[in-house]
Amino acid sequence: MITPYIRPQRLRVSAGVRAMVRETQLSPTDLVYPIFVVPGKGVKNEISALPGQYHLSSELAVVAAREAYELGIPAVIVFGLPEYKDGRGSSAWDAASPVQQAIGRIKDELPELVVISDVCLCQYTDHGHCGIFKDGRLDNDASLGILGKVALSHAVAGADIVAPSDMMDGRVREIRQTLDDAGYSRISVMSYAAKYASAFYGPFREAADSAPQFGDRRSYQMDPANAMEALREVALDIEEGADFVIVKPAMAYMDIIRNVRNSFNVPVAAYNVSGEYAMVKAAAAQGWIDEQKIVIETLTGIKRAGAKIIITYHALAAARWL
Repeated sequence: MITPYIRPQRLRVSAGVRAMVRETQLSPTDLVYPIFVVPGKGVKNEISALPGQYHLSSELAVVAAREAYELGIPAVIVFGLPEYKDGRGSSAWDAASPVQQAIGRIKDELPELVVISDVCLCQYTDHGHCGIFKDGRLDNDASLGILGKVALSHAVAGADIVAPSDMMDGRVREIRQTLDDAGYSRISVMSYAAKYASAFYGPFREAADSAPQFGDRRSYQMDPANAMEALREVALDIEEGADFVIVKPAMAYMDIIRNVRNSFNVPVAAYNVSGEYAMVKAAAAQGWIDEQKIVIETLTGIKRAGAKIIITYHALAAARWL
């Protein structure tokens, strides 16, 4: 019998040794917590497709943001449902809309918490698409100025980072120029640079009331089969002034996260999206999985793939477990 000379198991013999040699360390500081704000006061309604997540009025959004901050989570990202919708999404840059109100309240009460704002039109347009339609077709270039106005309204409200998620060509340059011209050159742009036309977004569309009223988004979001295209998209957004880039979704796109991290020297974020969250919650509710272990393993995998920043609905629970 040959006795093994090299025994990898020696580095796994105890929790202490495993901790010493652990290559990927997941921390609450890696996480960003999404918050959905709605009109009204005293509103806290659970989102049926996202168990444990809520529609919150702006004063209760501050409570959720404070909970995240006290758990060591450094940032929240704010989404909103408006009081009114139209073809141009004009409520998206209305200073009285829930997102702008929530941003202001959160920054007033928690100035050290980083507030990221999602910049898109799908929640605000009556057709549910991410840009402006003319003659029955999405008009990319006509959408750019609108997106710049939305980003500027968020900066004025107090956002630290604006995150365009629309996937219009040229929108990072438009937003960067608009912010700079208005004196907001210190506001960062976190671009959804590689955003795929994914089936994992279903629960979010309920949460944000943003489902397209006709057609789909495959003409402007990326084909899930494409990898090299993601690198071209990321390169364009960095050239236009993106300070961070996001890969969305995360779990089925670990290779994209790694490719982006290996190819570019900017902070990489990944969005652990609503469908990924809902599947875990549904399986855990049936007793089929250990939710805590699955969540920590998943988030660790996303970080191991190369994401320094993870936007996740699991953020509060994961921070407690960590």
